[in-house]
Amino acid sequence: MRWDEVEELVRAALAEEVREGARRLAGLEERVVGELARRPVRRSPWARLREFFRQPVPRWALVGAACALLLGFALGRLTAPKPIPQFAPNLFVIAAPGARQVAVVGDFSAWQPIPLSDPDRDGIWTAVIPLPPGRYEYAFLVDGKWVGQDPLAQEYLRTFGEYVSVRYVGGGRADRSS
Repeated sequence: MRWDEVEELVRAALAEEVREGARRLAGLEERVVGELARRPVRRSPWARLREFFRQPVPRWALVGAACALLLGFALGRLTAPKPIPQFAPNLFVIAAPGARQVAVVGDFSAWQPIPLSDPDRDGIWTAVIPLPPGRYEYAFLVDGKWVGQDPLAQEYLRTFGEYVSVRYVGGGRADRSS
């Protein structure tokens, strides 16, 4: 086969594809317009909402909706969780002149030391610890030595041979600290 024969076969094949494509394109515009005419018109969400509210509503539906709202409100009020307790800042203070380290330990910290500070070095060590309402046992550690009787405590307990102080926060017995 020669090049001019190959070229002629390619031209014939291309011409046939063009004629076939032209046949498929014939009437395309009418087919598209017809398909679009068959599809329902899509209205905007606002138009659909306006149409929804223009429809008449049966009275029983209004009564049912009002009852459901009232019942939901009442159940919500009855089953609402209790508010989260507000943490009141509690000042822990101890006079320990000459001390190098002072900390408070208690059941509010799983008896882990929370350091107190004495920024002006006057021997008055303080810490503000936010606590929810409740009863708390605590003691101070002054240079590693247990000091369980805080003069500002509401009561004292003796457990395991040592004293601990007791503080009531937020409406507890003899609440003087919050």
